[in-house]
Parts: sequence; structure tokens; C-alpha cells
Amino acid sequence: MAMFSAFDQTVLGILIGAYFLLLVAISFVINRGVTTYEDYSVAGRSVGFFPITLTLVGTAIGGSILLGFMSKGYELGMGQVWLLIVMLVTSIFMALFMIRPIRDMGSQRRLVTVGDFTSAIYGPKARFPTALSMLVAYCSITGMQFVAVATILNLTIGLDMTRGILLGAVLLTIKTYLGGLKSVVFQDAIHGTVQTIGIFVLFFVVLSVAGGWSQVSENARAAGNAAQLNWLHIPPSQVAVALLTIGAYQMVRQDLWQRIWAARSMRTIQTGFWTAVILQTVVGFAIVAIGVMARYGLELETDDPSLIYYQTVGAVFPFPLVVVMVLALLATVISCADSFFLAGSASIVNDIIRPRLDNPDSHRMLLYSKLSVALTAVIATLLALYIPELVTLWIVGTAMLVSGILAPVLFGLFWPRVTPTAGVASMWVGLLVAILWQLLGQPFGLHPVFIGLPLSIVTIVAMSLRATPRRESAPASE
Repeated sequence: MAMFSAFDQTVLGILIGAYFLLLVAISFVINRGVTTYEDYSVAGRSVGFFPITLTLVGTAIGGSILLGFMSKGYELGMGQVWLLIVMLVTSIFMALFMIRPIRDMGSQRRLVTVGDFTSAIYGPKARFPTALSMLVAYCSITGMQFVAVATILNLTIGLDMTRGILLGAVLLTIKTYLGGLKSVVFQDAIHGTVQTIGIFVLFFVVLSVAGGWSQVSENARAAGNAAQLNWLHIPPSQVAVALLTIGAYQMVRQDLWQRIWAARSMRTIQTGFWTAVILQTVVGFAIVAIGVMARYGLELETDDPSLIYYQTVGAVFPFPLVVVMVLALLATVISCADSFFLAGSASIVNDIIRPRLDNPDSHRMLLYSKLSVALTAVIATLLALYIPELVTLWIVGTAMLVSGILAPVLFGLFWPRVTPTAGVASMWVGLLVAILWQLLGQPFGLHPVFIGLPLSIVTIVAMSLRATPRRESAPASE
């Protein structure tokens, strides 16, 4: 079901097609400078402040944040900013305590994936459960990005979902295959700029058209929903779930770790990370507020809150600017899609293929990296086409990451007494319990991380305390 006239669809189709072709052309040009495995996987560890900042913003504020948080603001009010606050809390923790040790070890051992890190701390047996968790999470979320692109194409130019998924998969695969992280980071600088400016422009235009925040407040009170403008209008249980899912997930995001290692220097990543945290938090607040103002300022009505972005844009902008905002939405989705793409494929090439090769050279690893992107594309496309509960699969994947990988990562960073056996055991306990709990239908309404993470922590602490205080490190490139 398209939301525009036949002529508008034609214009949108031409411009969206041109935009995708431009991205592919940029990737093709950048591909000429990608000559090594590290160029492809961690951008040659040479990314400067501006692109590292915008790529961090681009991967943090994805399509699910833009569309999801705006619809939640429309439905539930300003209390949804707590979903951003929990991300802010974990991001500050990372900035203060995690970035330096992650960066230092990555530089010393030439790490590429979280699996490299866990195997360096706990030995080669830690690599497989880490890679398994990453693949489930990132292949499913990459498939979700294909669905997101297809949904945009369906609503704007009337393309059916199956063709949209296939078209999005092909175009995103080509651009990612060609340039790797070097291309992704460069394009994220463009996408991050477009999406950030677009969201701020939309915020101020909606605020103006709505008659200011005082008018929004007055309309909410008149509707008997004044509480929805209260930032504390959210159940504590929802905040707790967000903290251990959205928040905790930030600390084991492979795409984020890759950017920590891709930065030119420690100062670059620290300054860029802090800047990105501030920027993405402000942008996130604006997104929730736009949803609130769409309901109580513009007084839009909808049967499907997930479409409120499109309705808001159509209500306040003429068609030429609607086109710009559609491209801004595409930029938001693409900036996440290719990053998740590379994170998933990195686990295939670095954690499954590389340990089985005898001293592979950089050019051989570069070839395997590109083939892994193609394999990830096939898996993600099949998931998008044939798994109706793709969001559930992603929930399982993120639950596996938080339940199975978070505790070993944190204890590996900060507790010298942790042992390899305890670390590997806690991974399997956490991720298997998370899977089982989800398969049982989340008994008592508890998210899998509320069961898996505590058991993972108990396992790693108890087994380490009972063992001889000794840590065996394995080289990251075994």
C-alpha cells in the first residue's frame, strides 16, 4: 500500500534509485584503496574524529530507533525517553571504564571481533559461543534492515514486500561487499549528517506548526492525558527491561567494538565517543518529542502508530521536502544495515574460517571477508523472507549476547582472577538458558536476560573462586 500518488511514486522511485546507485559508486571508488584485511574489517585502524563520531551516531540511531521511538512517543508519551536514558547510562560506563582497555588490547593483539577478545582471555574454546551469539543476533537484525528497506519502498513507491526485500538485500550487499568498513564509515559520515539534520529540522518544524510546547501541553490536558507529558510516566519494570536489554546490549555490540579499534588513536575514539553519546541522546529525545507533538500538537490520528513518521512528514512538509525526509529515513536504515552486515560477516571469517587456516595472508583473508559478506546476505535474506518471527529471533540473539557474553567480557576486563574454564562455562550457561527461556514463552513474563545473565554471573564467579587464580591467554589469531 503506497501513501503517494502515481506521479509522486515515480519521482520517489527515481531519486531513491539514484541514491542507492550513488552509494554503490562510492563503495566502488573506495574499494580501490582497500588492499588488506584490516582495511576491510577495521578501516585500516585510521578513522579520524569526524567520521568516527558520525558512524557512531549512525549505528546508534537506526531505523528502529527513529520509527520505533517516535511511535512509542505518540502512543505512550515522554516517559519513553527513559529508553534513551538507559542507553546513556551504559554508554557513559563504556566511555569511562571500557573503551581504554578494549582499545589497548585491540591495538596490541590486532583484534577484529569480540570473539578475538574472548579467545584471548579465555582460550580458543570461547570463540565459538561468542561467534554463535553474534551470528544469531546480527544475521537476524540484518534481515530486519532488509525488511525495513522493503517497508519504506512499499509505502513510498508501492513495491511489494518480497521484491523490496530482494532489492534491498542486493543493493546493500553490493555496497558492503565492495568497500568494507572503510566504505561504511565514509558513507556513515554522509548518512549521519543527513539523518541528524533531518531529525532536528523535523523537530523544530513540528514544534512551530504545533504552536509551541505550551500548546502541546494544553491539548494533552484537554484530552485528559497530561501525564503523558511527564518524563516519569513509565513503569519501573519497563525501565529495568530496557536497562538489561537495550542498555546492556550496547556493551557487547560487535559493530561498536570494531569502531573502537578502527579509530586513529585513543584520543580520537574517546573524543568521538563522548561527542556521539551527547549527539545521539539529544537526537533521541527529539524523536520521542516529535511523536508526542504529532499526537497532541498536530493532533494526528492513526490506526497504526508505526506509520506516524510518514504521516507527520506529510502533514508539515511539501512534497519536495517529503522526498528529503524519506531519503533521511533511508540513510538512517542504511547506516545501521551495512554496519550490522559487517559485524555478522566478521564473525564468520574471523571466528569460524580464520582459526582453521594455516597462517593465512592478508589478501586471502580479504577474499574470505568479502565472501563472508555474501554468505551473511544469503542468510539474512532467507530469514527476512521465510521467518515470520524475525523480531523474536533477534530478541533471542540479543538475549544470548547479554546473557552469555556480557559477564565474561566485563569480568575479563576487570577481574584478573577469572579463569578460562569459568569464562567458557558462563557463556554456555547464559546463552543456553536464554534460548530455553525464550522457547518456553518467557514464563512469568520475564525477559530471558533476567534469568540468563544472573546465572552467567554466578557461574563465572563461583567457578573462578573455586579454581586456582590463574588466567590462560590464547593469541587472538589462533
